Amino acid sequence: MAAPRPTPADPSDAALIARALARDAAALAEIMRRNNRRLYRAAWGILRDEQEAEDAVQDCYLKAFAALPNFRGEAALSTWLTRIAINEALMRRRKRQAQAAAVGNVIPLRPEGTPADEPTEDPALSPEAAAMRAQLRPYLQEAVGGLPEDQRAVFVLRALEELSVEETAQILDLNPQTVRTRFLRARRKLQEHLQRELKLTFGEMLPFAGPRCDRLVERVLKLMEARSSEQVPSPDTGEG
Repeated sequence: MAAPRPTPADPSDAALIARALARDAAALAEIMRRNNRRLYRAAWGILRDEQEAEDAVQDCYLKAFAALPNFRGEAALSTWLTRIAINEALMRRRKRQAQAAAVGNVIPLRPEGTPADEPTEDPALSPEAAAMRAQLRPYLQEAVGGLPEDQRAVFVLRALEELSVEETAQILDLNPQTVRTRFLRARRKLQEHLQRELKLTFGEMLPFAGPRCDRLVERVLKLMEARSSEQVPSPDTGEG
């Protein structure tokens, strides 16, 4: 297997790391703010459980900050953190599987509970667009969660985090061609799944029924009646 080419560390990370090594709280917080979304998505891609993914990211930071003096900068800080988060998620998954096997339980394919709240939307976006995204989100999350494990990890990093093939290969320790193949297969599976699931769902989205439908019908009828009255022809007197 060809080793992925390392991604050089971001020069802007250097000062931040130096401050973090001195346990500067603001620097530590900035590192977390920069990486929270990527790490959470990477962990969720393995665990498919929102709370457990969040816990994995928390433990990732604890381990990473403790090991920060050993960070040599051969890769970007974000890449290094993502590897730690993925390893933490894999460890948790193995532990969960072992516990389930011990008690004879089946590991749930989908997390229980409602999805986390949507991030605050851009106020320039229409309410209709926001409503459509809110209705689509559970289907997309279920579809991604249903991907095979190897394809799901690649898809989360490539599609959700928009990492390059090379970055994804480096993080997952894969050949770049393997990343491309798994990503294409994941996209194909998602497309097929969503086409099946959303065939009926699109008909249910943004329904126009009940009072809204009644009001529109009444309004159109009144407008038609008014226009008809305005166009009544003069009576025919029979004069020629």
